[in-house]
Formats: sequence, structure tokens, C-alpha cells
Amino acid sequence: MDQLKIWIHALRLRTLPLSISGILVGLGLSPFAGRENLWVLFGCLVTTLLFQILSNLANDLGDAQKGTDNANRIGPMRAVQSGKISQKTMKIAVVLSALLSLLSAGLLIYHASLVIGIQGRYLYAFLAVLSIAAAVMYTVGKNAYGYLGLGDMVVFLFFGMLAVVGTKHLYTTTFNICELLGAISIGGWSVGVLNLNNMRDQENDRESGKKTLVVKMGFLRAKQYHFGLIALSSLSWFFLIALVFFENRSFWMLLGLLPFPFFLKHLKQVQSIQFPKDFDPELKKVALSCFLAAFSFYIATLLSS
Repeated sequence: MDQLKIWIHALRLRTLPLSISGILVGLGLSPFAGRENLWVLFGCLVTTLLFQILSNLANDLGDAQKGTDNANRIGPMRAVQSGKISQKTMKIAVVLSALLSLLSAGLLIYHASLVIGIQGRYLYAFLAVLSIAAAVMYTVGKNAYGYLGLGDMVVFLFFGMLAVVGTKHLYTTTFNICELLGAISIGGWSVGVLNLNNMRDQENDRESGKKTLVVKMGFLRAKQYHFGLIALSSLSWFFLIALVFFENRSFWMLLGLLPFPFFLKHLKQVQSIQFPKDFDPELKKVALSCFLAAFSFYIATLLSS
């Protein structure tokens, strides 16, 4: 029982709602999602959750190998760092998670074959492999991109662009500006969560040689960067809600504006923070606010149809 609790802790379940936010927006933007081919809907959610779990386990392993997870780190103690799970066991878990992710992605592609066609199958297979590589190489390996300041860009692309646009195109091949607005919003808010994490860990990251954007920019510029991320993402989201509202004339779409007060309160809190450890509670707030936006948007589109 104790071992089960250790593994549940290692999975970092609190990160999972954010990971499926882009999927929910992509589903909401499709006129058929949730109404036809529920296997695709289920496959999108399961595959994305497996990618996130893989990323969490690999991150636990990679930071422990590099010594970044140490006594000076702020936040919950990681499984490998604490010695509760050995590096060898975690490596096995990472490999198994990668295989499960690949299997789930393969089944998803199979069920979406009628829409995406033969070329689409190859494209999504490539994206699945790329997603697995991105999940692992954030902290694992000599050239881990998280240690080179590239984490923000990768998070934006995978949590935003790939999640929103990729999900919608499993149902329909048409493209419109709403996809771009949704991707910018979810991607930007997701980068905001990463930025909060990096602002919290900046001192330890600097000493460990992890050159995140926060380490490169410094404390004050990192806070300014954060304000820009949240503000621009929220503005993009407002335009998305407005466009969909004027398209279907449904007041249900106003549900998508529910998280705005939470983001505003968050920015006020960030403005007053002087010590890195105080950023930790804000991670959960932004992640859940992003999920609330995506979930309320998806529900609103279902109610509006």
C-alpha cells in the first residue's frame, strides 16, 4: 500500500488537468466531437494523460540524475530524489509509460483513420513519436532541452498548437482562426505554469546549471514575462469566446469567461511576491484556471449545439 502511494505521488496527478486542456478546446471547436466517434474523444484524453505521466516520470528521473533535485529545491520532494524509487526502477517505468503512450496513440490514429486518411496516419504517428521524445528529453540526456531554456517554446507548441489543432483535425480537416486563438491561449497559460515553476526554482536551477529562461532573464524580467504570458493568453481567449459567440449566438459561450477573475487575482498576487518559494501555490491556481477555461468552453459548445 505504501509503495502504491509512492507511485501515485510520482505520477504527479495535479499536473493532469492542465495536460488535457488543449484537448478539450480542440474537441469544443469540432462540430462533431462528443457526438460522433467517441473512441477518438476517449483516445485523445487517454493518450494525452499518458504523455503527461511519461513526462512526469522522466522529469523525476532526469532531474535526479543531474542533481537538480536536491535538498535546496523548493516544492514537493520527488520520488527518485527521496530514494523511495531507484533510478533503475524509474527507468523501467519510463520505458513502460512510453510503450503505453505509443500503443494508445496507435489506437487513436486507427479510430480516426476515416478522417485523417493515409497521409494523416503517417503525420500523427510522427507526432506521437515526437511527443514521446519531447516528454522524455525535457530533463533526460546530455542535451536535455529543459536545461537549455527551450522548455517554454516546447510547452507552447505541444500544450497549445498540437493539442488544440491536432485534436480538432482528428474530426475535421477544415481550419479557422478559432483554432489559432485557442492554441495561443492554452499554450500561453501552460507556459505560464512552467514559468512559475522556474521562478520558484530559479536559485537552485542556477546553481545546478539548469539555464531556464528565468535564470537567463532574471527575477524582475521573468515576472514581466509572466504578466505578458497571462495577459496575451487571456486576450486571445476573449477573442475566441467572442468569435464563437457571434457565430452561434448562444449565451452559453459566456461560461468560457469564468476563469478571468482568477487570472486577475493571480496577477495581483504575483506582483507582490518577493521570495521564490511564494510562487509555489500559484502553479495550482493557474493550472486549474486554464482547465476551467477549457472545460467550460467544451461544455458551452455542447450546450450551444
